[in-house]
Amino acid sequence: MKILVTGGAGFIGSAVIRHIISNTDDSVVNVDKLTYAGNLESLLSVSDSPRYTFEKVDICDRHTLDGVLQRHQPDVIMHLAAESHVDRSIDGPAAFMETNIIGTYTLLEAARQYWNSLDDTAQQAFRFHHISTDEVYGDLDGPEDLFTETTPYAPSSPYSASKASSDHLVRAWLRTYGFPTLITNCSNNYGPFHFPEKLIPLMILNALEGKPLPVYGQGTQVRDWLYVEDHARALYKVATEGKVGETYNIGGHNEKQNIDVVHTLCDLLEELVPSKPEGISQYRDLITHVRDRPGHDLRYAIDASKIERELGWTPQETFETGIRKTVLWYLDNSEWCQRVQDGSYRRERLGTGSGTEGKE
Repeated sequence: MKILVTGGAGFIGSAVIRHIISNTDDSVVNVDKLTYAGNLESLLSVSDSPRYTFEKVDICDRHTLDGVLQRHQPDVIMHLAAESHVDRSIDGPAAFMETNIIGTYTLLEAARQYWNSLDDTAQQAFRFHHISTDEVYGDLDGPEDLFTETTPYAPSSPYSASKASSDHLVRAWLRTYGFPTLITNCSNNYGPFHFPEKLIPLMILNALEGKPLPVYGQGTQVRDWLYVEDHARALYKVATEGKVGETYNIGGHNEKQNIDVVHTLCDLLEELVPSKPEGISQYRDLITHVRDRPGHDLRYAIDASKIERELGWTPQETFETGIRKTVLWYLDNSEWCQRVQDGSYRRERLGTGSGTEGKE
């Protein structure tokens, strides 16, 4: 198959592309605008493959999208391009409305026109897979409650509201036009190539530099953590085996309070990097509690039993194995981290929009 991935230079998008090129015979067209979180260096391991193509395109640009679809004739579209950082959405929501809502609408219409141009056999095989977030559900009240595919939407931030809107658009295009769509809603991702503004890489890199580890409030917010390579496997399975019209929740079965995640990272660094910056006796001393952000959801937790039951997917990594792999990756890839932190990855583009899903 030929799979078009929007936001393929982002954290999750690049993991999906690496998975497809490394583990299947399918080809990939990476459509990315290369915003600040789009980094083609995350794809160096597969960029020389004859089955990989990059197109620098803004998904709000309908004319260029039409040309890309006609030129590449994809069998599947996996839509990951999004603005996703909650704090950024609070400070500047406009970009989230533009990319996540208008961009999704524009892509849906371009894809629908392309789909209508296909013959009957190709139309039957075509899929539009929209990748979303568990944050559209709001937060959970009881300690045993879980998000299911039928949980009512109650987004709390401009980011999650924009993603909820895009989900509604995708379902409307299915019902109104018969356009063959699928939706997945994932929990918090972590792993290699995660942009350093997100919780886990921020804590790792700050600790190594002896900088404060800022924790919102008391850090009691609970998240379900999903290793990004497990998520990539799940997304490919849904795109290729999922039932049109269905929604699948994807979670890691790893609920952790934010403060416990930070403690785990500090303890791993004590083991792996015992030599600390001057003046630091232990990494936990760097933890700094800061004022909580507005509208901060307290707990997310996903019921991923549907995708296990219907498609046979379960995560391979526990939090303990995945977080160790993640810390080791950052320790082994300091040059990648440095180029992201100092912005040089943007000044020396290899060709580059971006799927920034990952959250928090």
